[in-house]
Amino acid sequence: MSSPLLKTPGAVAAEGTDAGVAAHYGEPYAEQRALAAGEAVVDRSNREVVTITGPDRLRWLNDLTSQKLDILKPGEPAQTLFLDGQGRVEHHLTLVDDGKTVWGHVDPGAGAALVDWLERMRFMLRVEVADETARYAVVSHLADDLPLPEGAVAIGHDVLLPRAELEKHLGLRPAGLWAYEALRVADHRPRLGFETDHKTIPHEVGWIGSAVHLSKGCYRGQETVARVHNIGHPPRRLVFLHLDGSVDKLPAHGSPVTLDDGDTVGFVGTAARHHELGPIALAVVKRTVPVEATLLADGVAATQEVIVPPDAGRNVTVDPALRRRLR
Repeated sequence: MSSPLLKTPGAVAAEGTDAGVAAHYGEPYAEQRALAAGEAVVDRSNREVVTITGPDRLRWLNDLTSQKLDILKPGEPAQTLFLDGQGRVEHHLTLVDDGKTVWGHVDPGAGAALVDWLERMRFMLRVEVADETARYAVVSHLADDLPLPEGAVAIGHDVLLPRAELEKHLGLRPAGLWAYEALRVADHRPRLGFETDHKTIPHEVGWIGSAVHLSKGCYRGQETVARVHNIGHPPRRLVFLHLDGSVDKLPAHGSPVTLDDGDTVGFVGTAARHHELGPIALAVVKRTVPVEATLLADGVAATQEVIVPPDAGRNVTVDPALRRRLR
């Protein structure tokens, strides 16, 4: 579904997974600064919107997912994961409950699969699941107390807008997805399908706490989460990379991360150019890679900043300073 904001003068379309929205509107760094200052809004209308209604909705989601949702208060944003039987991440859902309906959004292309799986898990419970992507669009901002149009739903700093309202920008200037992604990388926040692959478990990318509750009841994949937390370590860890700014390229998503001797130890998730930090990236590397080691990301020299420590798991709590989140 192509966004009408691509008709904005200067708009340059994003590619790949994020096709259909603008990468930037001609001023990537100015857009970043405006977004960080709460003066811009990002069109993320390529994301997919899911709703769940019915009196059993929160208890049902609590039983299916990694987050404790049965006591979620109306208006309180949350994140949760759907895991497979081996504890590997299948879906990441950002959500809010308005007292009658759970509203959530997932990455492009993920909505239909999630809705289909949820439909098969309904059994006799009083819940209804719907894909509302055709009616609602996701936009994101960092403004305080932003007035919302009628029918909009706020999930923290994400807003689900009726699609007819999308061209109004919430009264702020448009910023492209490059701006959002640069701030996300600087904020150390993983994205499904970028900093994850088919083997990813929650501990590896720092989703313990933000999207996983460690003291709730049973759910699919919990055994792996509990085992890693209590007696083991995840095999890989998320790192933040400061890239060599003298190189005129950014590492490609999925490209290898290697040691100086050429051994491949991980992969690049997202790389971006930050308006203050310069070229940066998130990557996933083997847990055993020394934290002081200089790495090569797609051939570009990079120094590490620890996000998930090598001793994560085994009841180790990650420093809250390493769990910065864009709110």
